[in-house]
Amino acid sequence: MRVTIWAVLAFAALGAGSLMGLASPAAADPYDYPWCIQGRQQGYPGYCGFQTYQQCQATASGQDASCGYNPRFAFGPQRMPPRVIR
Repeated sequence: MRVTIWAVLAFAALGAGSLMGLASPAAADPYDYPWCIQGRQQGYPGYCGFQTYQQCQATASGQDASCGYNPRFAFGPQRMPPRVIR
């Protein structure tokens, strides 16, 4: 009976450990860039993989798309400047 209880506990711990590995946060790329291409194919907010407006415009040219500011940047937490200790 003791062996069965330990086997069940070990199996539960192994399952919980694997679930914790699956719950890790997603990679920041490409959603941490400030410019998104938006259109019929991309939807909203679209593909947010552009560091500059010019990069986004170059990709959007020739498509039924435009560029907009990434809402994660616009409405995300504000970055505080470093404090100066005097």
